[in-house]
Amino acid sequence: MVFDQYYLKNDGFTGFRPIAKLEINRIPQHQGIFVVLAPQGFKPRFLNRSTAGTFKKKNPSLTPEQLASEWVEGSEVLYIGKAGAGSQGNRGLRRQIQEFIDFGRGKPPGHWDGRLIWQLAGSSQLLVAWKELPVESLNAALVSCHQDFHDSYNKLPFANLVRAR
Repeated sequence: MVFDQYYLKNDGFTGFRPIAKLEINRIPQHQGIFVVLAPQGFKPRFLNRSTAGTFKKKNPSLTPEQLASEWVEGSEVLYIGKAGAGSQGNRGLRRQIQEFIDFGRGKPPGHWDGRLIWQLAGSSQLLVAWKELPVESLNAALVSCHQDFHDSYNKLPFANLVRAR
């Protein structure tokens, strides 16, 4: 199995829009899983400093050597995240993806999952895709995605530093 765009489309993911052209109001408000993918022909070039906002006064940047060690050669998928309902029930894919993109534009985040994305040159050309899921199956779906990716590449996606449980 190859965990790529073809696999994701067959698994029910939609969107596949570049971050720069993403129309946030077209993203569903319900819960789900989202992925960030490299477009065709993308070659990693690491920025010395991340464009992401600081989290708890910590710089999100890693060294080029650290970034290179996380890179998964041959993988289109760079990050897999989830968007739950939140404690107030008002979160979901639209809000989570908007906050993720705002984080990359320097706004302070509520967490810094996926922060390595924002140390890639050309991050605005990366693609975002999503899959709506019932809230009760989110954690299992994220665990399954991480496992499927790991089965294909023997490590987690580039910007996933912690495996879902």
